[in-house]
Amino acid sequence: MSDSTTPPTAAPAAPPRATESLVGYTHVIYALHSLSVLIGLTTFRSVAASFVWGLPSIIAVIMNYARRSATHGSYLESHFQWQIRTFWYAVLWAFVIATLKWPLLISLIGIPLYVAGRLALSIWIVYRVARGWIGLADRRPMYSGGA
Repeated sequence: MSDSTTPPTAAPAAPPRATESLVGYTHVIYALHSLSVLIGLTTFRSVAASFVWGLPSIIAVIMNYARRSATHGSYLESHFQWQIRTFWYAVLWAFVIATLKWPLLISLIGIPLYVAGRLALSIWIVYRVARGWIGLADRRPMYSGGA
């Protein structure tokens, strides 16, 4: 006689697959962020300023928000979160550096600290864009716990 009170165990659902069009869309977003980095490297603007105030990165973050819900549950969700966080943390740190610039520029130590802050932010942005795009090419989520 079988026990009819225990429900049958269902197999765990597979995580949602990322469609090729959405993967391509995410590549375009990384390309836009990379374009901002390239503009910062090849013009008089710094990478940080080009990334935060440049049109390619602003368009990229708008694209992130426009399709964010379509990535829910897939590994692309972590890439969208990575891209959005990269942009907004860059904005935050650019604001902090700009705010501290004026009181620090009065002293001689302020100039090297200001330059070091902008350089550190620029290196961090390049790292985040490169690491994210490499992770996308390998079809890996950006965070070890999944999306």
